[in-house]
Amino acid sequence: MDTPVLPLSRIEAVVIGASAGGVDALLSLLSALPAGVPPAVLGVVHGPPDQPSGIAALLDQRCALPVTEALDKQPVPSGAVVFAPPNYHLLVEPARTLALSIDAPVRYSRPAIDPLFESASIAYGAQLLALLLTGGSDDGSEGLAAVRSRGGTAWVQDPATAVASTMPASGIASAGADAVLSIERMARSLAALT
Repeated sequence: MDTPVLPLSRIEAVVIGASAGGVDALLSLLSALPAGVPPAVLGVVHGPPDQPSGIAALLDQRCALPVTEALDKQPVPSGAVVFAPPNYHLLVEPARTLALSIDAPVRYSRPAIDPLFESASIAYGAQLLALLLTGGSDDGSEGLAAVRSRGGTAWVQDPATAVASTMPASGIASAGADAVLSIERMARSLAALT
């Protein structure tokens, strides 16, 4: 039987970053969540800037929580999953509304993970949980450090279980982690948020 990874009752928002191999990881992770999970779940997946991503639509068909793409100035929704649309950074404003940005790519990506993690860490502080998953770049490492520096919690996918280990390994090396977990363990721990 799993022991709890952290006291999840204090988490108000979850931010997720993924790249190569991320769609399968997200399917495993988010489809395990029951309806009624209270925190907002905000995600970034690297993808081509000039093509529809289809990730939100795919996950919406397979998840109990509603899954959509973010709209500019939308209030952060509780009990829902929101992804950055192609070619826009997703940010959380201090008033806990979402913002879409066309600022320069970060580590060659727009959307990038660092801007989401960094801005959400300002808005949520210790009430934020950040998940850094599989990927082939070091995007997310600075954002993970920002989350931890403001009292938030960081879970990183075990690099040995990732399709592309560079992103989680870089996050652990540069920012550390509160827990290093398989996707399956992460999913079970997130489901405990209800």
